Amino acid sequence: MTSPLKVLLIEDDELFRLGLATRLQQEALLEITAEAEDGETALDLITKQEFDIIILDVGLPGIGGVETCRQIKQQQPQLPILVLTSHSQPTLINRLIEAQAQGYCLKGVDAESLILAIQSVAAGASWWDAQATQQIHAQFQQPMAEMPRSVPAQDNPLTQREGEILALIVNGKSNSEIAETLYIAAGTVRVHVHAILQKLEARDRTQAVVIALRHGLIKTDNLSKNPAIDS
Repeated sequence: MTSPLKVLLIEDDELFRLGLATRLQQEALLEITAEAEDGETALDLITKQEFDIIILDVGLPGIGGVETCRQIKQQQPQLPILVLTSHSQPTLINRLIEAQAQGYCLKGVDAESLILAIQSVAAGASWWDAQATQQIHAQFQQPMAEMPRSVPAQDNPLTQREGEILALIVNGKSNSEIAETLYIAAGTVRVHVHAILQKLEARDRTQAVVIALRHGLIKTDNLSKNPAIDS
């Protein structure tokens, strides 16, 4: 039997935290092993306990959610963080990407979507709520209107196949879905994704998407509104 994911829940609203913990504990594959109401407590907890994923509220007292995310990542870069918040400003999303959060969900998300987001992020995927995904895309639409729809071939470091795969990543496709779409092996997709990250000097797929949109490496008119940028 698969062991449940060990979750650290960081939320300062006691009633919301209680309700969320109660709902998540109903899932056999999730276990709330610790709770914190501020970033300082959370940073102390991760030095004493092992977790599979962190659910983090941005509006925390003290050092705040974004700084908490950044410091957790400094201490444990491989520990996945899913942000759960009522805020959706583009500047906040950008700060969370820079702080290396793997996912972002609004607090009004339905329980099934939230559980799927938790499981996806814990498995190594990135998960961005539909509104956040649209804002990431929209952030670069204006600058890109002032530049070519795609960069000249000689300035694009990606091969044609890598470009195809990157476009599918932007549209929220997983490695298995990309393999099925392009009729290639999933292992081959992983090799291409690794090459894409190296060439773009991106730390993960989400940052690769941002870089690709910023530099016009892919066309934006074919982007879908898939809520998740998956792995």
